[in-house]
Amino acid sequence: MHTIPLLGRGDFSEWRDAARALAAAGISPRDVDWRIQGDIGLFEASAPPDLPAPDAAAPPVVVPPSFLPLAEAVACHTEPGRFHLLYRLLWRLQSDRRLLELTSDKDVAWARLLARNVARDSHKMTAFVRFKEIAGEAGGRRRFFAWFEPTHFVVARTAPFFRRRFADMDWIIATPKGTASWDGETLIADTRPGDDPGHGDPTDELWRTYYASIFNPARLKIRAMQAEMPKKYWRNLPEAALIPELIANAEANVRAMAERAASNPPAFHYRLKEAAQAIAEPGLAEAGTLEALRAEARHCTRCPLHCTATQTVFGEGPQDARLMMVGEQPGDQEDLSGRPFVGPAGRVFDAALKEAGIARDTLYLTNAVKHFKYEPRGKRRIHQKPNQGEIQHCRWWLAREVELVKPKLIVALGATAIYALSGERTPLSQLRSRPIAMQGDVVLYPTIHPSFLLRLPDKMERQRQHALFVEDLRSVRALASSAG
Repeated sequence: MHTIPLLGRGDFSEWRDAARALAAAGISPRDVDWRIQGDIGLFEASAPPDLPAPDAAAPPVVVPPSFLPLAEAVACHTEPGRFHLLYRLLWRLQSDRRLLELTSDKDVAWARLLARNVARDSHKMTAFVRFKEIAGEAGGRRRFFAWFEPTHFVVARTAPFFRRRFADMDWIIATPKGTASWDGETLIADTRPGDDPGHGDPTDELWRTYYASIFNPARLKIRAMQAEMPKKYWRNLPEAALIPELIANAEANVRAMAERAASNPPAFHYRLKEAAQAIAEPGLAEAGTLEALRAEARHCTRCPLHCTATQTVFGEGPQDARLMMVGEQPGDQEDLSGRPFVGPAGRVFDAALKEAGIARDTLYLTNAVKHFKYEPRGKRRIHQKPNQGEIQHCRWWLAREVELVKPKLIVALGATAIYALSGERTPLSQLRSRPIAMQGDVVLYPTIHPSFLLRLPDKMERQRQHALFVEDLRSVRALASSAG
């Protein structure tokens, strides 16, 4: 019996060298005892491998190309009998080169199962490693540490992924089954176990915030979630602490989501009937006022947009306002509430007005187009930009609003508003922040629409553009104060 002690920590070469010598000497698998270091008893010395002398007359040991990647993966498994299995396959391949094609063979099926387990463990490592920044040298590269607990010896197999993905920083990944490190030049994978120093940093809270924001209770399937994120990884994932509470509150959150969802607009003929009844009721607004114009606009059919919108969203504000602000069109929340600038862009707009020192209730707020144009996607209604014809049809309403309010200064929020008010199609970037004289001593001031800020993905650029928008509004306030 030949006893072969191995460290058994994912180093394929230690098994390969011993197996090659044994097979070349014609040693049967029945005569080999593969011993992993941890299997050696307390009082039993770890002897050197009992390898036979090479036989010069023996035929060379050959295997098909598919065996090597399979064996490399199996060697990383923690199954105690993995080296026995690999040597049996190696021995049988000397007489049957097509053995690995027999998927029903017990040894082949077992080896492929172990290889899949290792591949899955490696994939989970790429998904669930969480780097935390540690102190580095002043002016040097940033340094990060991660603690992970894999099931198998996959650190050396998976480390090249992290080298490619995080090549611009120094990092260490420590696990009970090996350690990997990268310093910008050299990747080192060590089979010795590492230690968990228990690092924490502010990104833990970011992970929790991100996970809570993307968690969709309506699509929760607990078994599927635990299959993708097994509980054994939760201890080292900062966001995993939220999972029990998110699961417990899933049903209540689904009901809340349903209540917040946009409702379907009522059928068109019902809206016409309601509008006609409202006009026929006593107490109509006095002719020549904004209230009368608003009532008239309720049953506007000047363009096809009225067919799908919930209602006309008319302007609001004092009729004697010195300052009028004109946006593009109502959004989803404006369409449901019947008021302009109450959705996400409206909240950005309100914040900018406050910074600029402008009271919203002193403004007349309206849109170039009075009906919500959208594209339905499931239960959501996605904003669509109005076309030139739709803007032209709605200019009639906008002109009458300007005529009744008689503002000294009109702020055009975005290119659609500029076109509706002046017919100007010059790019907004060339007109922004430049007052334009209009008929009747009215001044037009072009700037961005607040929804533009919501679409900026870069936080720094969003902050810069927000500051520019507030500066535009401060200029508007100064112009309105100086206007006769």
